[in-house]
Amino acid sequence: MTHISRRGFLAASAAMAATLSLPGLARGQGAPLTLRATRRTLDIDGRAASVMGLLGPDGRPGLTLDPGQRFAVRLENQLDVETLIHWHGQIPPNVQDGVPNMPMPPLASGESRDYDFAPLPGTHWMHSHIPTQELGMLAAPLIVRRAEDLAADRQEVVMFLHDFAFKSPDEVMEEITSGMAMQGMDHGGMSGMGGMAGMHHGATGSATGMDHGAMAGMDHGSMPMTADLNDYDFDAYLANDRTLSDPEVVQVEPAGRVLLRVINAAAATTFWIETGAVEARLVAVDGHAVQPLPGRRFGAAMAQRLDIEIDLPAGGAFPILALREGARERTGLVLASKGASVEKIPGIAPTAAPAFDLDMAQERALCALEPLSERAAEFAPMVMLGGQMQPYVWTIDGKVWSEHRPVSALSGQRVELTFHNMSSMGHPMHLHGHVFQVVATNGQRFSGAVRDTIYVPPMAAVTVALDAGEAARWMLHCHQMPHLASGMMTEFAVTAG
Repeated sequence: MTHISRRGFLAASAAMAATLSLPGLARGQGAPLTLRATRRTLDIDGRAASVMGLLGPDGRPGLTLDPGQRFAVRLENQLDVETLIHWHGQIPPNVQDGVPNMPMPPLASGESRDYDFAPLPGTHWMHSHIPTQELGMLAAPLIVRRAEDLAADRQEVVMFLHDFAFKSPDEVMEEITSGMAMQGMDHGGMSGMGGMAGMHHGATGSATGMDHGAMAGMDHGSMPMTADLNDYDFDAYLANDRTLSDPEVVQVEPAGRVLLRVINAAAATTFWIETGAVEARLVAVDGHAVQPLPGRRFGAAMAQRLDIEIDLPAGGAFPILALREGARERTGLVLASKGASVEKIPGIAPTAAPAFDLDMAQERALCALEPLSERAAEFAPMVMLGGQMQPYVWTIDGKVWSEHRPVSALSGQRVELTFHNMSSMGHPMHLHGHVFQVVATNGQRFSGAVRDTIYVPPMAAVTVALDAGEAARWMLHCHQMPHLASGMMTEFAVTAG
């Protein structure tokens, strides 16, 4: 497919649309695919910015694998610093998982390393497991197609989301952890409930971003009085490396069907995805199919992915926006039929977007098409999430990483982890080497989605079920990078049963 900006439409054949809309398509099972960790330059509203990147064999960000194709990749570190890449959403052998010194050391500058495993299909991504490097945009899509994807009469489009700062990642982290970032922030955009008077009431039916019907059966004593949403105002929010002042315009067929693969690769931002004038349905989360959920607004916390099917009208231009949670900033791209007029899209929304899923209404509406087998839990640990903005420290079970106590399990054991968040910020919790099914929120059981990253709102509890895998040390952490860097990670230690 052709990517078109307002600088002018580029001609392309419809037959190539699905192939070119995806990054780094790789075919063949010969030599390993080359993936380069390197630097690249972006144009951020007319200002040049040097960022990191993961470039595939064709020089574009990321990789796409065909059905049945192995993940046979040679990672080359062309940066001037050491690095290591985690294959988010995949279950490789532990030695290939990509966490520095768990167990493999990072790659020195100029070094390369080969990887080879059978990948899980779906919308996934890859990123450095060094927090400042992820802040520096060392990340890219990893799409593993299913046979039905090739057979489907639909066009695939990736929306890869980032938050961006002109300051160095180290400077950003220093401002966040020292409390300097909070001093200049609009508290109406930071406080999810106490400061949400300016939110768009029509979006969800209430000023708190909650649906009144969903709230009726809730224990209100479990809800936070204040929820801190954002702890840093980035300079720009990007979709496929571009701001909304000059968005990517993707040529689509009139009355065609699009599979939008949304990847929230932001270091510290949750987004709402809005399809605007066109109806849509959510068909997968974190690469795993769910019963189709209709709507025009779906949320994605950091590291989560959404597969959204869109049936387009006869013709025209259709903005697909990503709204920053609790604030006015937004980014996005445009789906446009050939010859359609692409008008200027305002860079600022008139009102702030609501908080994301404080009542977990979206999560409870999801139902896996391929749930885990029915099985009683043999081990059910509680994982306590804590911390505060000042001093800026975030913990698991009251401990930072340097003092962590592993969560232990036996290989093959059915485990139910309950994440109990006692802090004022939500935490997207990611477990390496496993997928899990969401089975309860605030103690209410249901058969939810299969995921690898679950958002746990402030003062809430979410339970996930999983079968403990390879006997090894697997990371368990918050995927908000400043939280991770400040200590919010532990390990899921699996031993042989």
